[in-house]
Amino acid sequence: MYRVLMPIDGSESRGAAQAETVIALPDATESITVILLYVFDDEDEMETTTPEEIAGGNVAANRLRDAGVAVEQTSRVGDPAIKILAAADEVGADHIVLGGRKRSPVGAVLFGSVSQNVIVDADRPVTITGGMT
Repeated sequence: MYRVLMPIDGSESRGAAQAETVIALPDATESITVILLYVFDDEDEMETTTPEEIAGGNVAANRLRDAGVAVEQTSRVGDPAIKILAAADEVGADHIVLGGRKRSPVGAVLFGSVSQNVIVDADRPVTITGGMT
């Protein structure tokens, strides 16, 4: 089984784009499990909220399940880039699929700090999707 870590946020369009990226992978329904990850700022919120209850996670999970892709969930608290990389190790992710953010022309030269840190420090493939709102 090929495991894809999908860190999500509150953006429905980013969640949809991330899901569509995974669905388009070869044999997605037969061989991929997606692990939705949300990194919370607050431990109390993590205790009462699942990644699927976050707007982006809800859209992503529904699209993935509708396409026949297996979905799991996990949450962390702390620095998003650090927790994304740690979660990838902990869940045995083969691939990380991040949602891209819209940037100004100057900002478009560089990814956001979380994306940039994950790309630079990851020891597995990282895909940045569209869904830029």
